Amino acid sequence: MLYIVGLGLGDEKDITLKGLEAVRRCDKVYMEAYTSLLSFGLSSDGLSTLEELYGKEIVVADREMVEEKADRFLAEAREFDVAFLVVGDPFGATTHTDLVVRAKKIGIDVQVVHNASVMNAVGACGLQLYRYGETISIPFFTETWRPYSFYEKIKKNGNLGLHTLCLLDIRVKEPSFESLCRGKKQYEPPRFMTINTAIEQLLEVEEMCGESVYGEDTICVGMARLGSPDQKIVAGPMKQLLTFDFGAPLQCLVIAGETHPLEQEMLDFYRLKE
Repeated sequence: MLYIVGLGLGDEKDITLKGLEAVRRCDKVYMEAYTSLLSFGLSSDGLSTLEELYGKEIVVADREMVEEKADRFLAEAREFDVAFLVVGDPFGATTHTDLVVRAKKIGIDVQVVHNASVMNAVGACGLQLYRYGETISIPFFTETWRPYSFYEKIKKNGNLGLHTLCLLDIRVKEPSFESLCRGKKQYEPPRFMTINTAIEQLLEVEEMCGESVYGEDTICVGMARLGSPDQKIVAGPMKQLLTFDFGAPLQCLVIAGETHPLEQEMLDFYRLKE
């Protein structure tokens, strides 16, 4: 049996009782560690904190293991119970859907245990969840790669009066371009996009495209460390959020569409003072 267990967003205690029971009955436990991270997982003792509560040794599964060597733990799931831990909800990333498909194709039973994710936790800012359009991802720009396909999606959402959730890039155990050219992988230090960088890139794309989809005065909500005791939620125009210090990762951004009076009242609690 393969159990795919959502861990929620905050700390080791956010796992559900059903998820905890599943983990404790498994013979092998893996933790996916590149599409997202628990807030405490950024610290050196984060993994041991999980292991202590769950009573199991945890093997960290990076991108390379999940995407290139998944056959390893799928083979194990044929023989005994295996847990695959995912920050947030198991279906918050397409990688995990692919894992379920691969397991089912070879006859492995799969049980999914759901949990909170950024996709519903953003409701904390007061913008109603059913008034969101398509979610976008904003990658780190490089000197030679500055994609902006997200611009059209923001435009479509805006034309419908819908809010846009922007998920910000996470780079964990990414091989450097130079090392790939040499044929020997060397990994870059972890990088987590900030709201400030995301807004800089968004404004750069708007200046290039020039369709006035959004601008410096567009109201947004920046959120950091959702689900943690020190979560930060700040609303205001892009030009204000651009210089605000949101602190440690992980962070996300919402570009507001048309707002209901109740949504406006909630946003007022989080607005930066002029």
